[in-house]
Amino acid sequence: MKKIAILIEDLFDERELIYPYFRMLEEGYQVDLVGPEKDKVFSSKTGLTEKSTKASSEVNAEDYDAVIIPGGFSPDLMRRTEATKEFVRQMDKAGKPIAAICHGPWMMASCCDLKGKRVTSFFAIKDDLVNAGATYVDEEVVVDGHLITSRTPKDLPAFCKAIIELLNK
Repeated sequence: MKKIAILIEDLFDERELIYPYFRMLEEGYQVDLVGPEKDKVFSSKTGLTEKSTKASSEVNAEDYDAVIIPGGFSPDLMRRTEATKEFVRQMDKAGKPIAAICHGPWMMASCCDLKGKRVTSFFAIKDDLVNAGATYVDEEVVVDGHLITSRTPKDLPAFCKAIIELLNK
């Protein structure tokens, strides 16, 4: 069974966390919500709450097949936790799928090698990705090697389809 980590922090975009969560469960994958602390309740931008099932300090890349990074403003908080950055760094070094939507690629800019990679995101963080060495494109989903990126919640169907296709290769 494939095992997926979805990162969680306060101010997450509920659509970008919930839709992939249930879509991955539908595929039969095990899904963990990984935050800075285990069993902590996090609030979305609109007040919806979800509880982490694992702490980033207790997970490692060997245990997961992919990581999904939702947007909202949570990625700015995620990258303040060294253990969370280190987990994503390990996933990048292992060449395992890293999927980020909206503001999620902020985490990639902080801990992935984006030099020469094609990515997309919410337009407001384009400069951060370009400054990290990426080539920015405006498309609903961009797959470059093990990296999957999308722009906004309206891209979620294509985003999740791309994740599943990469995992089933």
